[in-house]
This record gives sequence, structure tokens and C-alpha cells, in this order.
Amino acid sequence: MMKDEKDLRVRTKMFARRIIRLYGALPKNDTVAQVLGKQALRSGTSVGANYREASRARSKPEFISKIGDCLKEADETSYWIELLQDENVVTVSRLQPLLAETNELIAILTAISKRAKGLT
Repeated sequence: MMKDEKDLRVRTKMFARRIIRLYGALPKNDTVAQVLGKQALRSGTSVGANYREASRARSKPEFISKIGDCLKEADETSYWIELLQDENVVTVSRLQPLLAETNELIAILTAISKRAKGLT
């Protein structure tokens, strides 16, 4: 495994841990917070799991498919985080660093996907 691949494995795991902590800090008695938080929890923790699967792909098409799954989950996570922010469940200042990391992961995964497809 290349250093960049290992770094992204660690980075996506740390991202998942940040999402877990975000969910744990949400108010338990707020239905909107819990629904949006659970959605972010599911998609945010899926990014790293799918990346691990991609790193073990048996073929280039399987790798491209799994990277696509990572990208889809990261983009979905961005959506849920934006809703948490838009609904004033969590302050913008608290969510901004996490949203920035989400957008960086989306950019990285997009580049990987394009490179794997031979689009760059």
C-alpha cells in the first residue's frame, strides 16, 4: 500500500470519528437533530469503510465502483451537515471545520475517481 493510500485510510477513519462525536453531542430530545444526525452518522462513517473496500478491490472496475460509493457517501454527508447548519441545530462555527474536511475528501475522491477512469 502506498503512503497516500494509507494516509487516506487514516484520514477517512478520523473523519468518521469526528462524525461520531458530532452525533454524540447532538441534543437527545430534539427530533430534527436526531434524524439529521443519524443520517450524517450513517453516511459519514461509510466513507472510510468504502475506501477500505476500494483499497482491496480485485479489479479496476471494482475499484472505480467503490471509490464512487465513497464519493456518494461523502457528498451525502455534506448534505446532512448543511441541513444541521441550516436548521440551526449546530452552530456554523462548530460545523465549518467538519464541512471543510468533507469538501476536501470529496475533492480528493473525485480526483482519484477521474484518474482511475483515465479522465485526467
